[in-house]
Amino acid sequence: MTATKTKKGETNAKKSAIKELTIRVCVGTGGLAAGSSDVIDAFYKELDVHGLKAHVEKKCVNKTGCRGFCAKDVLVDVILEGILSTYQFIKPEMVSRIVGEHILNGNPVEEWLVGPDYHTFHDKQTKILLKQCGQIDPEDIDAYLGIGGYEGARKALSLTPFEVIEEVKASGLRGRGGAGFLTGLKWELCSMSKGTPKYIICNADEGDPGAFMDRSVIEGNPHSVLEGMIIGGYAIGSTYGYIYIRAEYPLAIERLEIAIRQAAEKGFLGKNIFNSGFDFDIKIKQGAGAFICGEETALIASIEGKRGMPRSKPPFPVNKGLWGRPTVINNVETLANLPSIVTQGASWYASIGSEKSKGTKVFALTGKIKNSGLIEVPMGISLKEIIYDIGGGMEKNRKLKAVQTGGPSGGCIPASHINMPVDYESLISIGSMMGSGGMVVMDDATCMVDMSKFFLSFTQHESCGKCVPCRVGTKRMLEILTRITEGKGREGDIELLIELGTDIKLSSLCGLGMSAPNPVLSTINFFRDEYEAHIKDGICPAHVCKALRQYIVSAELCKMCGKCFRVCPSGAIMWEPKKKAVIDKLKCIKCGACFEACPFKSIM
Repeated sequence: MTATKTKKGETNAKKSAIKELTIRVCVGTGGLAAGSSDVIDAFYKELDVHGLKAHVEKKCVNKTGCRGFCAKDVLVDVILEGILSTYQFIKPEMVSRIVGEHILNGNPVEEWLVGPDYHTFHDKQTKILLKQCGQIDPEDIDAYLGIGGYEGARKALSLTPFEVIEEVKASGLRGRGGAGFLTGLKWELCSMSKGTPKYIICNADEGDPGAFMDRSVIEGNPHSVLEGMIIGGYAIGSTYGYIYIRAEYPLAIERLEIAIRQAAEKGFLGKNIFNSGFDFDIKIKQGAGAFICGEETALIASIEGKRGMPRSKPPFPVNKGLWGRPTVINNVETLANLPSIVTQGASWYASIGSEKSKGTKVFALTGKIKNSGLIEVPMGISLKEIIYDIGGGMEKNRKLKAVQTGGPSGGCIPASHINMPVDYESLISIGSMMGSGGMVVMDDATCMVDMSKFFLSFTQHESCGKCVPCRVGTKRMLEILTRITEGKGREGDIELLIELGTDIKLSSLCGLGMSAPNPVLSTINFFRDEYEAHIKDGICPAHVCKALRQYIVSAELCKMCGKCFRVCPSGAIMWEPKKKAVIDKLKCIKCGACFEACPFKSIM
């Protein structure tokens, strides 16, 4: 009994000694999917059990947005007396040990801490937009104000609209939605356009497969987007803004609604914001998930209640946009850059990046790479640095084959160009583009013909059908690619794909059709031998295209175990005990079950 009292006294002393404790838990989509809500509840429960909440001066369990390295969620920071420790793969049942050993006794649980790969993943990044996503509570405006939030809007409203536009022009900020048009110039053109009211729209549609840059910025720091819209609205003379966001982003929508309500309560939205005499309101418009609505005129049509289809330009939206009035459309990443540009100055921002591509770019790094996730890097960084320094190199140490940038409409860049800088001009020169920020890494087990078919099938399906080149042309290209991957390719198919792709790019109505052939044209340019192998030799060099596979049992390696015989679903394998297996090619459905089952690698 005496020992128990002593232990309790020691624990109370340790609790009393704690002056500063902060626990940060990722509540981005990745973190929530991994169970971060249960982890937060477990921390609250455990802290209550030990009475620790009474010994810290502020709320000690904080929610944050996406940290970027989503593969390691749930990620948890414990900041004890100013010393940061980051844990990975945390489950609710692990919390009691973290509290008992780390928080109470000052001994971090070493085996649960992040490894060197976590630090290398972040060390070579330059974070402007994502810097606060893993630091502040996205649902707490006071947390945003605590890092200087809304100071950019306050400063902008103390300048003239002309001065704000000139500052943004001097920064060199280009639209991060894909086209790379100079943001300040777009604002200037809209400000000079005749007609009122004027509108500013945040394009948060983000329909690229595997892309989650804009969603993560909104989920992790929604007030930065609102502040950017205030700055842009003031600069062009708009008192009303729309955020167009797809309904498939419920968490981002919820946090935007919270942020808008909090900003209005503080007087940052509505009438006479910041006591400046300027009125500004924001409304959320949910999209139905049509990829084409990422195109600005289709997006405008959708907000107006029409079918989301593009129209021919000119007139451009800056002259005739929403409801026929001058309109600026910027994407999430563009707008979220503005508070930092205004507060820290154009020259600061222009010092980051390359000569013609200033600042940073957020990418969703995916594919056959060890460290996948959300990254923010300075413009002009090389592909090699992204893949090997940040991404940790190829998964399973396979050989890099290509990198696809720019989403489903981007081009495939071969490994031979690994040292090229990632900026607008360099990517376009090689047949790809920046796009919104998708980056897919492919290894030597990837079939480039099949990959082209995959991307083209997406853009063909998402075509609105308004113009013939896109509606019919992409359909014909997809039919040709399908034939090639099924072993039915013909002489002249490659030339026909090039001709069709070129014509579609030149004659399509909008950016979807103009860029849809990029994956096909770029892979033909750099991997033409793979197309020829499919057509002329009936072989898929990467062994991906099912129709072109042939499975053979090596008589030298076969150990007569019969495992392949037992898993074959079509009865194509002939085998008897103590006899070598043989595959009947006429019965073989090329499912690969025998290949996977053979422990001796005798099936090729």
